Amino acid sequence: MQKGIILYRSKYGATAKYAEWLGEETCFDIMQTKEASVEKLRRYDTIVLGGGIYASGIAGLGFLKKHLKKLEGKKIAVFCVGASPYEEKAFQKLYSHNFKDGMNGIPCFYCRGAWNEEGMSLPDRTLCHLLMKSLEKKDKEALEPWERALVEAAGRSCDWTDRSYLEPLVDYLGVRAD
Repeated sequence: MQKGIILYRSKYGATAKYAEWLGEETCFDIMQTKEASVEKLRRYDTIVLGGGIYASGIAGLGFLKKHLKKLEGKKIAVFCVGASPYEEKAFQKLYSHNFKDGMNGIPCFYCRGAWNEEGMSLPDRTLCHLLMKSLEKKDKEALEPWERALVEAAGRSCDWTDRSYLEPLVDYLGVRAD
């Protein structure tokens, strides 16, 4: 049986929730990226990294990029968590932006997260407010799916987390808890 670990970086909790659920599904160990080191990862065959999507980047992915050469021979996968509904074109753009310089080919899976402006930091709330102001000026029919989702969620607390988003990743890993 393969020995695996789930590394994650969560800012508001949705990624942590998915990491816990994935741990239950696979019996993999779980660790925040800030606690991880290459030495700690040597004993694992499989490494899964989870991170929230912020400004087209995936939180925690820098750790993987930095240590990729030292992790050769390991099965690696990534899951990212965002507030928008899944949309193939946007996901491919996100993938091509984040998975380059030796990272291309690492599988990445999308999980929908949560939205709660009240729980956001002041800088994040400010950025979202500025983005909302710019979206208000656009024709509603011309909005991208992620923009439409943002407009719909404004001023509300939404939680779209669902274990079913993890099924493709669990299938890829080929491991299920008994």
